[in-house]
Amino acid sequence: MANADYPLQLLCHPATPAPMVRLIEARATVEPDGSLSLNYRLWGDIARLRLPQSPSPERSDSLWQHTCFEAFVGSVGDTAYREFNLSPSGQWAAYAFTGYRQRDETFVPSTSPQIVTRFFAGHLEMDVTLPRQTLPSAPRLQLALAAVVEADDIADGRHSYWALRHPAARPDFHQRDAFTLELAAS
Repeated sequence: MANADYPLQLLCHPATPAPMVRLIEARATVEPDGSLSLNYRLWGDIARLRLPQSPSPERSDSLWQHTCFEAFVGSVGDTAYREFNLSPSGQWAAYAFTGYRQRDETFVPSTSPQIVTRFFAGHLEMDVTLPRQTLPSAPRLQLALAAVVEADDIADGRHSYWALRHPAARPDFHQRDAFTLELAAS
């Protein structure tokens, strides 16, 4: 099993401050069956966040416009990658790219991720399992873990962008220099 079982701290992009969020952490583990387990924890004033609600955990586009967690998964030495948008509501999206923002329209995930979200006083946690067949086939994976947080009570600049690394002046999770976590695939 390969993992980043210790908490990795996501950093807020300096252009998008978020006073209602104290900390976002993530963990990643490649399971023996090849699936990728992710855990996200957000600490802050949860009542001030706009959290999406959905009657059913289905595939949905444009999740990044609201509070969601994201994982970008590529293979070491390859420009192709997958993007996963994971909402606390249970909704999800998965996309494939052949290179920087070059979408592979033929990619259709054959199975959906498993998402479990728990709310507590002062924080929320989300556990995600991305099935092996939705991930790139490679001996080593490169990941960029990220989050978009939408505030409910701030009129301007309601979104903050969090990632392991922000390599550009503007938030851009697709930048390959942001794929800083490497894990051995099983």
